[in-house]
Amino acid sequence: MNVKNIRNFSIIAHIDHGKSTLADRMLELTGAVTAREAKEQLLDSMELERERGITIKASAVTMQHTYEGQDYMLNLIDTPGHVDFHYEVSRALAACEGALLVVDATQGVEAQTVANAYLAVGTGAEIMGVINKVDLPAAQPDVVAEEIEHVLGIRGNECFHISAKSGIGVEELLDAVVELLPGPEDRSDEEPAALIFDSHYDEYRGVICYVRMFAGSLKVRQKIRFMGTGRTFTITELGKFRPQMTAVDELCTGEVGYLIANIKQLADVTIGDTVTDDLHPAKKPLPGYEPPMQMVFSDFYPGTNTDYPQLRAAFDKLVMNDSSFTFIPQSSPALGFGFRCGFLGLLHMEIVQERLEREHNIDVVQTAPTVSYEVLTKDGAVKRIDSPSVLPDPSHIEELREPFVKLEIITGTDSIGGIMKLTESRRCQLIKTDYLSTTRVMMEYKAPLAEIVYDFYDLLKGISRGYATMDYEFMGFEKSNLVRIDILINKVAVDALSIIVHRSNAEARGRKLIIKLRRAIPRHQFEIPLQVAIGGKIIARETIKAFRKDVTSKLYGGDVTRKMKVLKKQKEGKKRMKSVGSVQIPQKAFMSILDTSD
Repeated sequence: MNVKNIRNFSIIAHIDHGKSTLADRMLELTGAVTAREAKEQLLDSMELERERGITIKASAVTMQHTYEGQDYMLNLIDTPGHVDFHYEVSRALAACEGALLVVDATQGVEAQTVANAYLAVGTGAEIMGVINKVDLPAAQPDVVAEEIEHVLGIRGNECFHISAKSGIGVEELLDAVVELLPGPEDRSDEEPAALIFDSHYDEYRGVICYVRMFAGSLKVRQKIRFMGTGRTFTITELGKFRPQMTAVDELCTGEVGYLIANIKQLADVTIGDTVTDDLHPAKKPLPGYEPPMQMVFSDFYPGTNTDYPQLRAAFDKLVMNDSSFTFIPQSSPALGFGFRCGFLGLLHMEIVQERLEREHNIDVVQTAPTVSYEVLTKDGAVKRIDSPSVLPDPSHIEELREPFVKLEIITGTDSIGGIMKLTESRRCQLIKTDYLSTTRVMMEYKAPLAEIVYDFYDLLKGISRGYATMDYEFMGFEKSNLVRIDILINKVAVDALSIIVHRSNAEARGRKLIIKLRRAIPRHQFEIPLQVAIGGKIIARETIKAFRKDVTSKLYGGDVTRKMKVLKKQKEGKKRMKSVGSVQIPQKAFMSILDTSD
């Protein structure tokens, strides 16, 4: 097909604004799926996506559309909307020339809408404004159009009014995609260059790469080279997503599809790498992607019915499909051998844990998530640490730096007071306030990531009765007055329970922590002391009492010394048990250290 008749575009929006529904309707109208095959969230292939009603992975599909008597090839990449999957959106946009920015007519511009719009502008994609759900009784398309113009600079009168569910205006939108979005640059006479924007592992066919052709063409049985790793392979199959995988003989400039080349090793494929011809390679690789920056770290250890090699194999497969997730081996005296894992956010961590359990039938014990910090040592070296247990001795530290983010909150004006109180308690500094309309406001803060990453979003939703939305973007590391809290259980420090907190609330946090642990750890046959230490100094203690058995119940009559003798024997047994017995720490104890509520 002529390169001029190809359109590569993405649908971006805040979570729940109707991206997947719009994709479904487009597939139906272009005849990519029959009415019999059609189902809701067609592109969300993961069971987890369908269950939660959210998109986790970006997915691609090729459609045919006729406009003014000409056939056009439309390549759509559907993207996630949640802040944790920001990286998936940036990857999808790099493979597109245009983007449809979808906004809900009842909700208006939300935090993720703003973030995704700036992301699209950054990649140079052409943006078209789309107002969805205009057929709902609560829809205010004119008010929302004003908001779009005010916040994003897209002219309100140029926005398309549609209802993805009922199909109103979607046919016109498809025509507009052809008419208004630019086609790919014609580089068909150059050496082949294809960008890998995603991949997944198939048990029988090896690694399947999702590619976007930027120059030249690729054919079946052609010998190719991955420019990043230098590895060479022979293509066994090329194809397109229609939305099922459909084999073709050739992928040409501007097209989106998949590539199978008998790649067995997961490490041979890097997302963002360039595929080219082995004999006549491209002069330079495509720009690729910025490597994702993990923000949240947690330790995963094998659970009751899982062993270490099983967990390792599952992680290897997951990382193939999700390049923003990382893991390195780790060992702990309390929990044995496991892995230190890095995630983009808490939802990302939750999804990975659920995928481990569902797709790989693996049981894990997970420690409380932490963020990464920077340490400037006395000798001038800067180290990045992602676990409190590897923090150097305080005498070697010149300064400790914590990650700060630019936090954007969009909320109704009636909940500003409650939100300001919450942000103040989490050490957030207000930068600016911008009124989107008479009833909605956008507040911008500079916030420490550690304070907002765990329960902040839930509290924000509670204060605003579900109306507020937030988005954050990493700014950098800054010096902060931080200390490490160590938890000693039965006089042994458990590194998995250590946390780094601001000195101002370290003591109060430590006391709260061991009260929660006392409730979470079950009683044993011996007494268990729980202690909180900061830099070797014990600042608080709680005790879990032992189970008491009445060993004197069998005695009757006789001298009191008989009773004393039996009690003394019991006391010695308890003492011996305390020195050799191990304390069983349940999963909820690790998670309780995150809960900052009373």
